[in-house]
Amino acid sequence: MLTSNVTITLVGLSAVAGAVVLVDLEELTGERSKPPHAAEGLSANDMLAMLTTSDMDAVSADAIAMAKKRAYEQHQRDLKALKEKAERDAKARAKLKAQQERERLARSNPTAGQNKAYGKKMNELKGWARCWPSLETLWTRESSWNERAVNPSSGAYGIPQALPASKLASAGSDWRTSSPTQIAWGLGYIKARYKDPCRAWAFWQSHHWY
Repeated sequence: MLTSNVTITLVGLSAVAGAVVLVDLEELTGERSKPPHAAEGLSANDMLAMLTTSDMDAVSADAIAMAKKRAYEQHQRDLKALKEKAERDAKARAKLKAQQERERLARSNPTAGQNKAYGKKMNELKGWARCWPSLETLWTRESSWNERAVNPSSGAYGIPQALPASKLASAGSDWRTSSPTQIAWGLGYIKARYKDPCRAWAFWQSHHWY
């Protein structure tokens, strides 16, 4: 009889211990049996009750709407500010780039005096040394010996005022900025049409173009 009681007691303790272990494991692992889906088991009356308790008064709805309106308007202001900043930054970058280009050209561009020196030397190489005063005066009138001179009405370009400007390309791909290239083209034009700068200048005096 004592043996049976002891046996029953041990079995009971083992069951309790097992239950404690199970509870502790759930507590430690955080694993719980998942509840059924919220909508499962809800009757139409239950759902209607939920809808009824969620009803909102007009004042509260207006307050929420105004908050949403303010949020939207603030968002639009933020977008506008970002757009304006982007435009300002783009303009600032473009302005800086243009200024840097002007400074680069100012450092690289020859002066009128340097261009005249090219012109005089190349004119001599053509065998026209005696016509240098005519050529100097002619291209001073045409462009002031500026290799980037542009006639605003006709579009004539460069020291010899080629028209159209692209004609200068026949003398070299650097025709937009190279004084020697433009001078070579201009002397070629003068030779073909007027024979030499003396005759070209004489024609200009009568017609104001050459």
